[in-house]
Amino acid sequence: MAIGIATLAVVLELTDVWITAQLPPSPYTPLPMQPEDMAGTAFPIFGAILVHHRPRLVIGWLLSLGGLAAAVNIVSANAAWLAGSHPARWPVVALSWQLFMFLCGLLLPLLYPNGRLPSPRWRWLIIAAPVLSAVYWFGTPDWRPLLDQAHRLVLAVAFLSLVLRFRKSDEAERRQILWLLVALPFVIVPWIIGDPVWWVSTLTIPLIPAAIAVAILRYRLFGIDTLISRALIGIALAIVIVGVYFAGVAASSVLLSGVDQVAGLGAALLAGVFFQPMRKLVQRGVDRMLYGSTGDPAALAEEIKRRLQQAEPADGLLATLEVLREGLAVTGAAVRLDGGTTTSGDLTHTVREIPLTWHGEPVGTLLIGPPGKRRFPAAHDERVLATLTPYLADAAHAVRLTTALQRSRERILTAREEERRRLRRDLHDGLGQSLTGMAMSINLARMTMRDSPDTAEELLGRLRTGMAEVSDDIRTLVYGLRPPALDELGLAGAAEQLLDAAVRTEGELAGLPAAVEVAAYRILQEAITNARKHAAARTIEVCLVRERDRLRVSVSDDGCGLPLRPQAGVGLGSMRERAAELGGTCTVRPAEGGGTVVHADLPL
Repeated sequence: MAIGIATLAVVLELTDVWITAQLPPSPYTPLPMQPEDMAGTAFPIFGAILVHHRPRLVIGWLLSLGGLAAAVNIVSANAAWLAGSHPARWPVVALSWQLFMFLCGLLLPLLYPNGRLPSPRWRWLIIAAPVLSAVYWFGTPDWRPLLDQAHRLVLAVAFLSLVLRFRKSDEAERRQILWLLVALPFVIVPWIIGDPVWWVSTLTIPLIPAAIAVAILRYRLFGIDTLISRALIGIALAIVIVGVYFAGVAASSVLLSGVDQVAGLGAALLAGVFFQPMRKLVQRGVDRMLYGSTGDPAALAEEIKRRLQQAEPADGLLATLEVLREGLAVTGAAVRLDGGTTTSGDLTHTVREIPLTWHGEPVGTLLIGPPGKRRFPAAHDERVLATLTPYLADAAHAVRLTTALQRSRERILTAREEERRRLRRDLHDGLGQSLTGMAMSINLARMTMRDSPDTAEELLGRLRTGMAEVSDDIRTLVYGLRPPALDELGLAGAAEQLLDAAVRTEGELAGLPAAVEVAAYRILQEAITNARKHAAARTIEVCLVRERDRLRVSVSDDGCGLPLRPQAGVGLGSMRERAAELGGTCTVRPAEGGGTVVHADLPL
């Protein structure tokens, strides 16, 4: 049906084209058409598009029927002129015009964009318009000037409802309303100015139904506030640059009279110098005008710097999230980091996820919640995100470092307590028991020395054997703390002692940190033992390479290699743990041509 209405309107407009060609040119406009022609063509076409996509939305029907009324109005008015009559004598002219104003001037702004009134209190306006029309037609003619003013007031209040609806709407409706509010000045301003530019409104009338169609069907595809921002920036820059240019020309003309080319060149250069600083200044001003101080990316960055200076490292991520949430005007924002989540605000559900990277390393994921009410819809979010996500990545990396440091401290404390427990157990159960037994043997030998020298001699022999065992226990205990070979031979010599062969070294191995030496030695010890015991290797090669900031340890063999389904045992796990304690890595992989390679990378 909407397509039929649009077709009928177009046919009427084609008829009006023929009628207009029979009439003398209008003295009021240089164009071959009237504003009603444009409304009668554009409104039904865009109305049909809306009805096709959203048949239950009344907005499309208002555009279609209103456009048809405009087409009937202009055809009947021009037909009256062609017939030698006056349009005021044809009731269809006035009735079609009032119908157009009722549909597109009253109902359209009241029901736009969702087809519902802002509130039930606005019903009186819909009732008032037909009542005024009835009084206009059937009342005293002396009242008509007053009734015309009343009609204008009703229409003005209807358009005022858009502003009131904008203040109470959510982000989606605000974007839709803004499209219409941006298009209206292009029609209204030339009309208010009047001669000689009022006819420009004829050309801009299609902007209204086009803006409505875009706002309803594609408002998410285009950022209306970005459009306004760029338009304002362009206008402001044009005014400033033109002003600077003419000021430069005027000043140069005074100082360099008669040298017009030099004056013009100097003014152009001066305007070019002012362009970039003025663009940034105007951008900041427009951002503050549209979004307020919370939407200015530069101001948000300064606020983040201030809060980070006052916050503890562990609280920096939350402080940065709060600034981001305020800048985007969303209900909540969070960062998912290493299995945990830091949240600011109320994140009921996530509408967008953004990965955070720090120098190419993924450090977490930014979660953004639904938008809340704000001064202006946030199509500028991309600028805010581009400005603030690096700060979030830095804060997330700092949290990871703080967490890793805390875990490292906990592991160190745990390892220290475990080592103390082991030493206590070894001293109490091993060395302590042995010394107690030796003390008892000494007392018993002293008591039997006179009466039974042979028994005392036997006890003293056992005592000597026990002392040798105690010496071995002490040596084992000390060896467990730090292998003596490291102090006597160094890491390379201790490795050769383990391997019973020469090892390949690169760099200076003297002066390595004690913890690195012990970890490298234990990894070598475990790898060499595995190669001999489990892999039946005939050849084992050890390589120690010291670089500027790390020690690389490599053990390769020609044994039977790894099983098809390798299972990490205590030895392999121990090697990885020793490397991880220093912040390094230890990998075990098959060697090319057979065998196994154990490679450890230990930071210095």
